[in-house]
Amino acid sequence: MHTVCVFAGSRDGLRPEYVAAARALGTALAGRGWGLVYGGAASGSMGALADAALDAGGEVQGVIPRAGERLTEEHAHPRLTRLFVVGSMHERKAKMHALSDAFVVLPGGFGTADETFETITWRQLGIHRKPIGFLDVVGYWQPLMGWIERAVVDGFVDAEQASALRVFRDVEALLDAIAPSRL
Repeated sequence: MHTVCVFAGSRDGLRPEYVAAARALGTALAGRGWGLVYGGAASGSMGALADAALDAGGEVQGVIPRAGERLTEEHAHPRLTRLFVVGSMHERKAKMHALSDAFVVLPGGFGTADETFETITWRQLGIHRKPIGFLDVVGYWQPLMGWIERAVVDGFVDAEQASALRVFRDVEALLDAIAPSRL
């Protein structure tokens, strides 16, 4: 089974488009028969993503760091196909990478950025060659893409590495780009 790791926010964000995009992505992944790996939370865009995939009959694996038993239990999604509780954020990211064939980034905050940049860095270092796609909901990722373009122009980022980061406004186009036949 093709398995996609999705980085997303544990909050909804202030625009309804963010949660709607998470739901659309979860439904589309399940519709293709692809598995979902994500951060394991029941809240925010993460929860909406998982709910949509599960409601559409998809397989959903969550990876959540242990932050005290009570905190983990309060935040973990109760309906997942499988939940991994790991000891740290580093272990979480390593487990998510091991379980996944591709990565999709939804709008989110610091945690989403942390997971995304580590994934990009690991690709740059040759630790993996898995595709990375951003779902650009209402232009959310445009400032980041502008920064990346600037980093290329100023010689801090290799143009080939930057071009490996694909940005899409449409869920189906993004999934087509990371499909196993394209890998």
